[in-house]
Amino acid sequence: MRVTVRFFAVLRDLVGDVAGGEVVEEFPDAGTVSVSTLRDRLRDAYPALRPHLGRVAIAVNEEYSPDLTQPLHDGDTVALIPPISGGVGGALEGRANETPRYLVTHEVLNVAAIRDAVTTPASGAVVVFEGVVRNHHEGRDVLRLEYEAYESMAERELRRVGEETLAAYATREVHDIAIHHRLGALVVGDASLVVAVSAAHRADAFAAALRTVDRVKETVPVWKKEWAPDGSHWQEGITPRP
Repeated sequence: MRVTVRFFAVLRDLVGDVAGGEVVEEFPDAGTVSVSTLRDRLRDAYPALRPHLGRVAIAVNEEYSPDLTQPLHDGDTVALIPPISGGVGGALEGRANETPRYLVTHEVLNVAAIRDAVTTPASGAVVVFEGVVRNHHEGRDVLRLEYEAYESMAERELRRVGEETLAAYATREVHDIAIHHRLGALVVGDASLVVAVSAAHRADAFAAALRTVDRVKETVPVWKKEWAPDGSHWQEGITPRP
């Protein structure tokens, strides 16, 4: 039985960037291997991980797995998700434009296109949130940020967050949501996250936008490395709350 294990951000650095952050673990008996079994093996194989495992979330085949007894199967991919820094969905259905609702990209975010993608004739309010790179963090100067993601899972989580919010506001005339997250090297002033929400009324648009941004930062596997005049380090984040 073979299981692929993926490490990201600070965890990849701790294990020495083995094979680009990916290793294959083999087990003789598929019937007895669980998430806990794999985690114990990794703890023994990579001592540098031990202080961090208490705050690491685990995803099996791009789905969070809170149950350590979950069995693993041949061919599974298991990702160790360190605390996240919160960042291709399908194209808009039935609309003329091609802007997707949910997107992880290395390209510059097109705020106007994202706003237009969610606007409907019935929308009395459209709220657009832009998360931008600032020049300081906790008393340190910041030159730039570098964003990394578990890209395929991040796209799925963006969609899940948007659908959660739409469901939560199903009776409040929230019409549409789009979430785009940029990856790669960003300088001060660049937008890393854009969330657009359309609704009949401004209060619901603001509330849904705030909920969406908060959930992106709680669940989407995106990390950022901060570059300062004296070097770089991964920013502290929160343990994912799927």
